[in-house]
Amino acid sequence: MTSSLHAADHGAGSKTIALLHGFGGCHDIWDDVIASLSPALRTLAYDLPGHGLSLDFPDAGPAKVAARAVLADLTARAVKRVHLVGHSMGGAVATLMALTEPEKVASLTLLAPGGFGPEINGPLLRRFAAARDASDIRSCLVAMSGPLTRPFDHTVEALRDMRAQPGQVEKLVDIAAAMTSGDRQGVIPRDRLDTLTMPVMVVWGSDDPMLSFTHTDDLPARFHVHHVLRAGHMLIEEAPDLVATIIQRNMNRRPRPMPAKLAATG
Repeated sequence: MTSSLHAADHGAGSKTIALLHGFGGCHDIWDDVIASLSPALRTLAYDLPGHGLSLDFPDAGPAKVAARAVLADLTARAVKRVHLVGHSMGGAVATLMALTEPEKVASLTLLAPGGFGPEINGPLLRRFAAARDASDIRSCLVAMSGPLTRPFDHTVEALRDMRAQPGQVEKLVDIAAAMTSGDRQGVIPRDRLDTLTMPVMVVWGSDDPMLSFTHTDDLPARFHVHHVLRAGHMLIEEAPDLVATIIQRNMNRRPRPMPAKLAATG
């Protein structure tokens, strides 16, 4: 819909889920999760700006650009309310979307989201950005996963094909360099997170080597937090059935009222 922003559109249910992959990913990585969701749901699995079929999106890189792009695309598709799901960088994008247009977001499910703490494994992220062939991509995925990792054949194939596009790897290298200056990432202020009233679920692997699960410390009391034991950063691949179950549970939760103090000052 929006020029040069791609989304794979599946299903025709009354509820729409927007799926936002992490850095270096693409829409195909959600296939196992989508297969485990109710068939009565519509899913929009995006290629974020600078990735896959959205490679040439203008000014791609910053999460704010991606957030504006997806919001505009949802508006163009006449989606009035959406259940947002974001992994890693896609989690940061989803959070910024919810902060920008909270009335449009029915629920927010975040899988090891970026922007919740300053620490990030910059060397591993940059290594993943530069990976071109199947063996290097697989090696990075294993390094980002926990001890109970699953085979990555589908994801490796999808990412290898994506990175075969002229300019894709170079774009990822540039984005990674900008994201991890000094091996730190930008952080969304906790007081901004406090303003979110839609159901929010934060899911994190206990053995995440990319973004520490301690980033869940001191989140707003209204947020639900689920730690996945022995899982790493690649929750979509490591536990797709669990991710699908958590998404649907969070979709059925009711919004929580904003505390009176925040309501008075907001």
